[in-house]
Amino acid sequence: MTSIASPSVDLLRETMAGSVLQPSDAGYDEARNVWNGAIDRRPAIIARCTGPNDVAAALAHAQAAGLQVAVRGGGHGFWGAAVPEGGLMIDLSPLDTVTVDPVARRARCGGGAQLAQLDAATQEHGLAVTAGTVSHTGVGGLTLGGGFGWLTPLYGLTIDNLESAEVVLADGRCVRASATEHPDLFWALRGGGGNFGVVTEFEFRLHEVGPIVHLAVLFAEQDRAAHAIRTARDEFRKLPAGFSPAITCVNAPPAPFVPAQYHSAPGVALIVVGFGTAEEHAAAVAPIREALSPLFDAVMPLPYVALQQMLDEALAWGVHSYVKGLYLHDIPDDAVDILAEQAGRRESPMSELLIFPFGGAYAEVGEDDTAWGGRRDMKYALAIEGVAADGETLTGERRWVRDTWDAMLPFAAGKGIYVNLMTELDERMVLATYGQAKYERLAVIKAAYDPDNVFSVNANIKPA
Repeated sequence: MTSIASPSVDLLRETMAGSVLQPSDAGYDEARNVWNGAIDRRPAIIARCTGPNDVAAALAHAQAAGLQVAVRGGGHGFWGAAVPEGGLMIDLSPLDTVTVDPVARRARCGGGAQLAQLDAATQEHGLAVTAGTVSHTGVGGLTLGGGFGWLTPLYGLTIDNLESAEVVLADGRCVRASATEHPDLFWALRGGGGNFGVVTEFEFRLHEVGPIVHLAVLFAEQDRAAHAIRTARDEFRKLPAGFSPAITCVNAPPAPFVPAQYHSAPGVALIVVGFGTAEEHAAAVAPIREALSPLFDAVMPLPYVALQQMLDEALAWGVHSYVKGLYLHDIPDDAVDILAEQAGRRESPMSELLIFPFGGAYAEVGEDDTAWGGRRDMKYALAIEGVAADGETLTGERRWVRDTWDAMLPFAAGKGIYVNLMTELDERMVLATYGQAKYERLAVIKAAYDPDNVFSVNANIKPA
């Protein structure tokens, strides 16, 4: 391994405005820490970048020293791509500023910001952009992989609302990518992952949202899991525009709206979020309640930012996690039975199956308009999340995740999976995710902007 005890590290410190950390430095262990507690790697150097010049200096040093490069945005990636063992971590966490232009309905967001910061800044003006469902997720990784959440049926993916991006390339140049500047790079950034450069700033198009939305949670016990999933499949199709639903196979949380006798009970929660009036929401929920006959339910108004934080506690910082995902065209009865059975086999009460219906604005975007790997006609995204408090428990949950994924694979809309839910990467899976034509197009763009594959710690696109 290349020695890091050379004067060049001191030179990097002198060149950068941000700090440079090595294993013996104070703050190093905190800086290498990421959300998934199962990740325990030690980079040789952590470069805490304050802007594009710092990123360029760190990239130059890494390539001169022969160090593998990885980029840390929010540090929320499931497989720890932000932390290169013995390599150089480009840490963007100092770049977390969010500025909003409420008149133009635009937000500029640093590459190290978390969703909570983006949501808070935009909601000051009653605006929002599609983001994920856990607020301590990083904006950067979420966006580059696609980005879906509660607003997807209304406004599409996060990448569908990206206006431009400031990108530091492997050779140190800083460019702005948009529909009119470096349009090939702009296309690739929208779904192609971190293959093409380090994004130090995102510009998003915003929409009127909230500040109050309406939430319904209808819970059925595990013995009726198949009935609950089938009910959701059939009833969610009837929801009008302006609603966002989800199916969650979880243990009931110890929340105020859950009767005490049902705390931690395994089952299926049907979630319906309404972005209109309380009356419209109540009317939409009523037939679902009638069809389900829930064990308990709760309907409430809440701030949009609270909706965005609803799943935070279940996926708190430091949990041990392993995940796999699939896209589904439909959930036939055979698939319903498998999901219900597998949900009952979870050993950790923290593990969960999440099913997000797509459609609406998501389906209105052209198949080739972005580099997104999922088909625009698919109807569901399935996330199989093994979550545990420690590594020993995660071992069993990892088997459960793989068994569930294998059982659901025959129902998948293609063999690819969501880039942000990849934990075991190989070239065949990446090719299956994007398809031959998109992969070849991405490979040509990769060759133009990163011919030496400096950015390889990702769902890697090899240069053509």
